Amino acid sequence: MLEYQQFGLGLTALAVSFAVCLLIVLSQKWHGKLSHDHDLNGVQKVHTTAVPRIGGIGVMAGVLLGLALFQMLAPAGVNPLHSADIRLLLLASLPAFLAGLIEDFTKRVSVRVRLAATAMSAMIASAALGATVTELDLWGVDTLLAFAPFAIIVTAVVVSGGSNAINIIDGFNGLSSSTIIIMSAGLAAVGLQHGDHLVVAIGALCIGATAGFLALNYPFGKLFLGDGGAYFLGFLVSEMAVLLLVRNPSVNAWQVLAICGYPVIEVLFSMYRRRVIKNVSPGAPDALHLHTLVYRRLVFKHVRRDASRPWNRNASVVCFIAPAVTMCVAVSVVAGASAPVSLAIVAAQLALYIVVYGRLVRGRWGVAGRASADAISASANASSSS
Repeated sequence: MLEYQQFGLGLTALAVSFAVCLLIVLSQKWHGKLSHDHDLNGVQKVHTTAVPRIGGIGVMAGVLLGLALFQMLAPAGVNPLHSADIRLLLLASLPAFLAGLIEDFTKRVSVRVRLAATAMSAMIASAALGATVTELDLWGVDTLLAFAPFAIIVTAVVVSGGSNAINIIDGFNGLSSSTIIIMSAGLAAVGLQHGDHLVVAIGALCIGATAGFLALNYPFGKLFLGDGGAYFLGFLVSEMAVLLLVRNPSVNAWQVLAICGYPVIEVLFSMYRRRVIKNVSPGAPDALHLHTLVYRRLVFKHVRRDASRPWNRNASVVCFIAPAVTMCVAVSVVAGASAPVSLAIVAAQLALYIVVYGRLVRGRWGVAGRASADAISASANASSSS
C-alpha cells in the first residue's frame, strides 16, 4: 500500500512541476529579458540559443504544491507527521533556493554567497528536524561528531557541498536531472528497505518534480534548471542522505556516499584540480569537468552534427554518463548494506572516474588526439586567467 501512495505522491508532483514549467516556457516572451541565459560564449556554455534558466520555480512548485494537492486528493496518503516534516524541510530550503534563484535573474550572486545560504538552510534543517550528522563511520571523526557544534558545522559543509555538486554537473540537457532522479530513487529504496516512510516520501516528491522539469529540458533544452533548481534539488537530496543516516542507525554512511558518488567525486576532483594543479580559486569556472570532456571526446566522435537537430549532441552526453551512474547506484542499494562493501564500491567509483577522466583529458578516446587535448587545456587555462 505504501508503494502505491508514494507513487501517487510522485505523480502529483510530476504533474504540477510539468504544468508550471510549461507555463514558464510558454510565457518567456514576457520574462525572457530577466530569465533567459543570454551568455552563449561562457567557458561552460554549449547551448546556442537563449533559454529560460528558472526551471527551479517549477521544481519547487512541484514539491510544495504537489504535496498539498495530493493531501487534498488522498488525505490518508501521507502521514500528517511526515507532511509537517516535509513542510519544515521546504521552509529550511528557502535560503538555498532563493540565493540560486536571485543568481538566475541577476547573475550577480557569488558562489560563496550561494554556499553560505545553503549552509544556512542545512542549519535550519538541523534545528527543525534534527537533521544533523552524528556518525560517518570514520575513526576519530565520529568521536568529534558527538560534540554538537562540530556536528552541525560538518552537516552544513556536507549539505552545501552536495548542493554545489549538483550545480557543477548541471551542464548538459538532462544530466543533473537524471542524476537527481537516480540518486533519489537509490536513497528512497534504502529508506524503503528500512521502513523510513519520510525519506521515501521526500524521494517520491523529488523524483516526480524533477521528472516534470525533465520533460521540458530533455532532449530539446526548452528550459534550464538554473542555480535555484540545482541548489534546491541538491539540498533535498543531501538532506535525504542526512535524514537516512540520522533516522536509521543501521544504515552506514559509506552506502549513502556510494549512492551519491558521481557528483561528490566530481566536485572534490574539481576542487583538487583547480586549487592544487592549476592554483586558481576552487570556484573558478573551467572546461575540464568530466561531462565536458565526454562531450568533446566521445560525443563529437560518435554523434554526427545535425543542423536540423542542433540539440542532439548536447542531449547525448547524458547517454554516456547516466547508465554508469545507474549501475553504481543499483549496486550500492543492493549490495551496500555492509560498510566494507560500500567502501569498496566508493573506491571503485573513484578509480573508474580517475581512469576515464585521465584517458579523456589526454585524448586517448575520441578522434581529436593530442592536438585537441592541448587545445582543451589551453582553453581552460585562458578561462581561468580571464
